[in-house]
Amino acid sequence: MAGQFEAVIEVERPIAEVFAYLADGRNDPEFSPRVLEISKDPDGPTAPGTVFTSTVKDAGMRTRRRIRITALDAPTTLRWTEVSRNLVTSSVGGYDLTPLTGTTTRVRIFNSLEGHGFGKLLVGVALSAARKDAPAFGRRIKAAVEAS
Repeated sequence: MAGQFEAVIEVERPIAEVFAYLADGRNDPEFSPRVLEISKDPDGPTAPGTVFTSTVKDAGMRTRRRIRITALDAPTTLRWTEVSRNLVTSSVGGYDLTPLTGTTTRVRIFNSLEGHGFGKLLVGVALSAARKDAPAFGRRIKAAVEAS
């Protein structure tokens, strides 16, 4: 079973600032406690082809994740895919940003999860946990962006 989770939040920052913060995946540990460390290749501005490599802790297990940026249309759209082969991966994910006012931005984050091998048995549990945490995940993103 594959599936998607998402969260929608309103951030009290202009869209360009929100996009810049979210496009730099090195900020992820500020709102995602599962991300223990993260690096970016190549250095410089995030663009299609940029890869973020992270160590994450899920369900008590540490794994390495490689996320490749597949599309970037500043300041509204960012897409990625996971290129690492873990039991459960994000086949596609992204941020959609919409300006509500000059200082308020609506952010939608989503991830589609899929299982590989034994992970096909685990993806339902991972998806359920992600959906349950989605509102809190959105609030953590909001708090991190507004504090930046």
